[in-house]
Amino acid sequence: MIGVVLADDEDLIRGAMAALLGLESDIEVLAQVSNGTEALEAVSRERPDVAVLDLEMPELDGVEVTAEITRATTTRVVLVTRHARPGVLKRALSAGVRGFVPKTTPATKLAAILRDVHNGGRYVDSEIAASALTEGDCPLGEREIELLRHTQHGASVNTIAERVHLAPGTVRNYLSAAMSKLGAETRHEAARRAWEEGWI
Repeated sequence: MIGVVLADDEDLIRGAMAALLGLESDIEVLAQVSNGTEALEAVSRERPDVAVLDLEMPELDGVEVTAEITRATTTRVVLVTRHARPGVLKRALSAGVRGFVPKTTPATKLAAILRDVHNGGRYVDSEIAASALTEGDCPLGEREIELLRHTQHGASVNTIAERVHLAPGTVRNYLSAAMSKLGAETRHEAARRAWEEGWI
């Protein structure tokens, strides 16, 4: 049996996935959770063969959870997403993701992907892969990416300054430069755009 943990904050989708995968004779859904923190706890507790994670979850997103899972366990990870942004693919693969699929994937195909991943294979949706090969380079510097990541998680300028050991004015300058490069009116909009492109 292939033991699976499912993590998705949309109850209907998570429940449907669990029900459909449960029809497969060689797949057992060990746990269903609704956020990134719960996903880490469930993987630690259940030690599944494969974790199927939503890319966009509260508390920790799928890529952040993947990095923790692959660092601490032998569980393989498949990410599912409604909005398959190609820029996220590089981050996901760097974190150790073994499969990357859109939520439109039929249940029978997802089951086949889980079997393949369990046996050591990889699967990346062909449209996501094609888009990733043609996307442009990130215009942001490393420090701008770091500060936008803190912004995305809701930190204030002063809090960010404390965390990265910079003056608040310096943080504002970096964020202003990032906003200009991304054509964003606020730092939060800049963070959202950078996240949508998979740069943070």
